[in-house]
Amino acid sequence: MPRTYQSSSSDKAGTFFSATLVLWFVSILFEIVFNKRRELLYVVAGGCFYQIANWVIRVRVSRDPLFVNTSVSLLHSTITSTSVVFILVNQWLRTGFKRMFDHTQLVEGTWPWAYQALCFSCGYFAYDQWDMLHYHLYSGIIPAILMHHLILLICFTLALYRHVTINYLILTLICELHSIFLHVRKVRRMVGVRDAKSKVVKVEWVLNWIMFVLARIISHVLITVKLIKDASKFEKGVEWPLAMFGMVGMNLLNAFLGIDLFNAFKREKKPQQNNQKRRE
Repeated sequence: MPRTYQSSSSDKAGTFFSATLVLWFVSILFEIVFNKRRELLYVVAGGCFYQIANWVIRVRVSRDPLFVNTSVSLLHSTITSTSVVFILVNQWLRTGFKRMFDHTQLVEGTWPWAYQALCFSCGYFAYDQWDMLHYHLYSGIIPAILMHHLILLICFTLALYRHVTINYLILTLICELHSIFLHVRKVRRMVGVRDAKSKVVKVEWVLNWIMFVLARIISHVLITVKLIKDASKFEKGVEWPLAMFGMVGMNLLNAFLGIDLFNAFKREKKPQQNNQKRRE
């Protein structure tokens, strides 16, 4: 769903999501200060890093909140996808393909740098939630983008607190490979590059579709199949239902995203077709 400006004197949605963000931040601080969970400082570091990136882009490039937000999102997708690929390749070389996807490894284990990467990404979602709330970059009674971030913050934070399913969550972040091209498209259009006949635009769309299929559809379906296959191996509790619910939600979001992407592709091609008809 595209992010748009919304002005309202009584923004109930904004108040609710602001309150949940404050509660989340208090929870993180409590764990760090009172429970001595120093490893969670990576969450704070992630949030601070992306906020600093926001300030730099705002000062050096543009003061448009939507452009700045999208640019930082592009930065996050690039850093996260690079980190995930590095973590997966590193683990593959260390243990082999089959062993790294063992149920115990995915649920109870933590690959090198996986915890830190998840913390850093969690910090980004907190920053992004704050930025969208601050500049009203959302719309609707129940803004989908804010709800998406809230759910991710809850899932990521619970996993980080309990040190479970870290590797599963890292696998889900493979979708950031596709998010790179989603954000590139938004930035490209905001700076005025909209010629569908341009080679750059054509290549971007090809990569966009390839990454959508590989990094979102195939990867998330495989994760879902793995969860179903290993359902009996999970201990009784909330881990499997939460994981399954999350993956079903992700697959549904991917389906809706695919529809939106196809519609955007058609809209971008339409002006080109209209211009050709006028010439004829």
